[in-house]
Amino acid sequence: MHSTVFFDVDTQNDFLLPVGSLYVPGAEKLIPTLERLYALVRSRAIPVISTLDAHTDRDIEFATWPPHCVAGTLGQLKVAGTLLPGAVTVPNVASAEIPEAPQLIVEKQTIDVFDTTTIRRVLEARPAKRYVVFGVVTEICVWTSARGLLAAGHAVDIVTDAVASLDPNGRGRESLDALAVLGARFITSAEMLGQ
Repeated sequence: MHSTVFFDVDTQNDFLLPVGSLYVPGAEKLIPTLERLYALVRSRAIPVISTLDAHTDRDIEFATWPPHCVAGTLGQLKVAGTLLPGAVTVPNVASAEIPEAPQLIVEKQTIDVFDTTTIRRVLEARPAKRYVVFGVVTEICVWTSARGLLAAGHAVDIVTDAVASLDPNGRGRESLDALAVLGARFITSAEMLGQ
């Protein structure tokens, strides 16, 4: 069992870059923090589980949200600095293998990675004393990821300066408060990096 596994939620171009089709205002400011976290990953060989929206161009989710992160587009790619050499993408199919890799990228077609056929096997392959969660969006995919981890009995730390919200003083704050009630702990990137 690993002491720590990083859990990187949807750090994709369409969400973090101003040109992205479902840009989270201000999310590009996370990129230097993400780069520092990934520098720690590289220096300490911390395993990473990443979630990745991988939609078709006619995905049912587009009835609720504008088209975004369509598989094979630039918008679907992870932002610079969040992809490790040797990373392996795990498609959302029951037959997907869960190989040994420094970073497992779990494809999903809904906001909740726990709707996939693979996440439970990925977690079994990367057991940890704690999962360190960061990414976007606080009140949507970060919320469902952290809630799912907590519901499965895992310890969860959320890096508060490495998440971004569409509504930081409303639903974003409420989501973090609700996660605290469920047992999540909060940490800053400086604390994570030992600064």
